[in-house]
Amino acid sequence: MRPDLNRRKFLAASARGAAAAGLAGVARHLNWLGIPAARAAQGENPSDWITSLVRDYTANSPLNSLKNEAAEKAWDEPLVGFCRGDDSIFQLYKDRVGPFHWTPLEIFRLAFPDDPARADELTVISWILPHTEAVKADLRKETKNPSEKWVRARIYGEEFNEDLRRYVAASLLKSGHPAVAPSLSPGFKTEKSERYVFASTWSERHAAYAAGLGTFGLCDGLITPKGKAMRCGAVVARIQVAGTPRPYEDHHAYCLFYAKGICGLCTTRCPAGAVTKSGHDKQACMKQCAATAQYADKQFGLKGYGCGFCQTGVPCESRIPV
Repeated sequence: MRPDLNRRKFLAASARGAAAAGLAGVARHLNWLGIPAARAAQGENPSDWITSLVRDYTANSPLNSLKNEAAEKAWDEPLVGFCRGDDSIFQLYKDRVGPFHWTPLEIFRLAFPDDPARADELTVISWILPHTEAVKADLRKETKNPSEKWVRARIYGEEFNEDLRRYVAASLLKSGHPAVAPSLSPGFKTEKSERYVFASTWSERHAAYAAGLGTFGLCDGLITPKGKAMRCGAVVARIQVAGTPRPYEDHHAYCLFYAKGICGLCTTRCPAGAVTKSGHDKQACMKQCAATAQYADKQFGLKGYGCGFCQTGVPCESRIPV
């Protein structure tokens, strides 16, 4: 059974159709933003160029905003990582999650069916958008209902993340490198997974894990060098970039509960009991997210959801815990 709550329905931006996927009209998107497409300088390291694209856009775009009276930013400086398109980890994901889960080559061919690209010619570009201290502190003090800043970051911060995906894909395309943002593809959806109850056709957290940006915690959140209070983004492009080393072998390496048998504070932070020492109950989590949507509408007049209790008030909130 599919979950009743579809997280993308809470975002107004999710209805913008195929243009959002970077499949068509992406070059025009740069003109809509009033930002010229960046080009890699002759001989410039492509990883440095792409990292600058992500970081500069996050630092300078007015869309990186909570859209509150103080016009506070939603995100701090991002982390950026890379993974080769032919990395065997993506086939492992497909084997474990389900046949519907895309490899980089599959989503690239869906976006560009006439492009004869091979998997070894592709790169998965992944980034982490860390929440600001103000946003984290606002939720950290709550125990039952989400704070306004956190909800704003979930709604408007993710709208910015969608724009960032389009910007990166469009900049690459304009520089001669076809690119697609999988989570904005018209084919992106949630499917039933025999092993994991339900899963999406592309996981940006797992792309980030593959790109050396973090490992998973007890609540299934990704613990990164800038913590678990964050969101991810990804683009698959026909460009060759050296993969970022994965400084771990265990996918739970950074979680104190799994690595040391201690902590587990995320279990006490979840108001719905969706995180226990047995792991993460996805269905209970989705019901909690639906409840936060009702609260956000009634309390703040915001159309969207935002939970994140398991991401704040814990040792891995802003760093890899030791």
